Amino acid sequence: MYDSIAHLDSAFFEAFNKQDISVLKGFLSEGLEFYHDMGGVTNYQQNIDAFEKTFLSDRKLRRELVKGSLEVYPIKDYGAVETGMHRFYVTEKGEKEQLSSEAKFVHLWQKIYGTWKITRIISYAHLEHLK
Repeated sequence: MYDSIAHLDSAFFEAFNKQDISVLKGFLSEGLEFYHDMGGVTNYQQNIDAFEKTFLSDRKLRRELVKGSLEVYPIKDYGAVETGMHRFYVTEKGEKEQLSSEAKFVHLWQKIYGTWKITRIISYAHLEHLK
């Protein structure tokens, strides 16, 4: 299960880093709840709208998983819980990429008819590097 979720995490954030909204949508349950310690609680459509707005911006974001931080545990008759730490890097137009922030995260994955979807995201313990 670890290898499957690690692969899904990589593919999900590859789509994020490439700004591929159609692929990104495929990983998220339409019943998504996203709990962010600094931004509050949002749903599927609010997150899709935020991704689209971000992708249209001149400010580019890139996510990187902190090596060795990923943990995966099964949830009986549901799927899996994934935890870890990630960093986000920002590139402003005409500037070099810089570390923007890092945070811990929890993704709750549900497997329905052989397809994995993220149903809950918790993002917390943010450390901002840019002001």
